[in-house]
Amino acid sequence: MANIKSQIKRNRQNEKRRLRNRVVRGTARSAVRDARAAIVAGDAATSKEAVLAAISRLDKAAGKGVIHKNNAARRKSRLMKALAATETK
Repeated sequence: MANIKSQIKRNRQNEKRRLRNRVVRGTARSAVRDARAAIVAGDAATSKEAVLAAISRLDKAAGKGVIHKNNAARRKSRLMKALAATETK
């Protein structure tokens, strides 16, 4: 436990940010999971909607600094690659 006043405040701030970031990160993960499930299911329209929703969530998370922008770009790229693979079949 911190004894210094500024560190006590910093701990409070970090806890608030952790909880806020957790929500954003969780919604992004859920959207990616839903998109992957839609791609596996094979419905083209549903999977495209799900992928676009996941991309939006990843962009929001990257914009807020919850995940790194390259991490978001990599995940978006993999989703689009999987979506394109199902469309060519």
